[in-house]
Amino acid sequence: MQKKIPVGILGATGMVGQKYIQLLLNHPWFEVAYLAASPQSAEKEYKDALKNGWLVGGDIPAEIANLVVGDVGKIQEAAKKCAFVFSAFEMPEKDLIRKHEEDYAAAGIPVFSNASAHRSDSDVPMLIAEINPHHLEIIPAQQKKRGWEKGFIVVKPNCSLQSYLTPIYALIVAGYKIEKLIITTMQAVSGAGYPGTASWDVIDNVVPFISGEEEKTEQEPLKILGSIENGEFAPYKDLTISAHCNRVSLSDGHLACVNVLFGKKKPMCEEILNIWKRFRGEPQDLDLPFAPKQPIHYREEPNRPQPKKDRDTDKGMAVTVGRLREDNVFDFKFVSLSHNTVRGAAGGGILNAELAYKKGYLTGGAGRYD
Repeated sequence: MQKKIPVGILGATGMVGQKYIQLLLNHPWFEVAYLAASPQSAEKEYKDALKNGWLVGGDIPAEIANLVVGDVGKIQEAAKKCAFVFSAFEMPEKDLIRKHEEDYAAAGIPVFSNASAHRSDSDVPMLIAEINPHHLEIIPAQQKKRGWEKGFIVVKPNCSLQSYLTPIYALIVAGYKIEKLIITTMQAVSGAGYPGTASWDVIDNVVPFISGEEEKTEQEPLKILGSIENGEFAPYKDLTISAHCNRVSLSDGHLACVNVLFGKKKPMCEEILNIWKRFRGEPQDLDLPFAPKQPIHYREEPNRPQPKKDRDTDKGMAVTVGRLREDNVFDFKFVSLSHNTVRGAAGGGILNAELAYKKGYLTGGAGRYD
């Protein structure tokens, strides 16, 4: 039996950190060997360090409950125990997150980040594994530029992008240029972390503003769809996106209403459905443990997808699409859904690490596995 790779979780006491712990339980390749949080939580057993309790359902895994939490600033402790880390920081101080992640990478520990601190960096890949796995190829240039020998940083995008970008990419890669998108998202309260949006604001209400969300929705896809030029990412220039982002009274699941304007070549409705049905990416070809068997699921019912019924499709890692129809203003419109704390957060981060491992970017890592 192959020895599992020891991994660490930074920000392990928060909601995203807890989701990583939950999803990594019984992972065939990785096992949680190190947990780190703020100095206030350090030196306590994990079960005693959870200021807000266990938030993600079920019980704290027995093998995790008694692990002693490390101080996130004491990097050498992590270096002794894990080969790479997942960054699940939820703190508002972006500069502090940047420092922590860069310090770990400089110490030779690869970082797979859920945070936004490095998303705009021109040498940091921002992955949706089915769309831009080749962006991992920038890692040697990142290491050379920053003077890192073994460590590197890989990030995942904003959670709402998972809901619609894969269906859009499938159409682009099939040869249909898309010129404009209008995206209207309805995003679950779990996307705000814990305690998130105040109940007074969200119950019996919709909040038509999420700080920074529309900018991310309009800009991050252009990096993901872009190319590597001279050791930096060049954004995709052939697409314009306009976004409305709303917080709704929903526990999990980000829903997006998408209006699409194609270029001169426009597919028929049936061809779009066939493209989505046939679409596969590198995670499926490599049979990665967290890869959905079918990345895009289409529901024929007129009232689907629905978060309550469809967010857990294919282990919560697939995108569910429905209501494809012609648009009187643009060409087509559809509704799409993803699970924001699985595909959009911890599950997506785990899939990125699986991809990097399978493609050889973690071989040798911090030197503790073959």
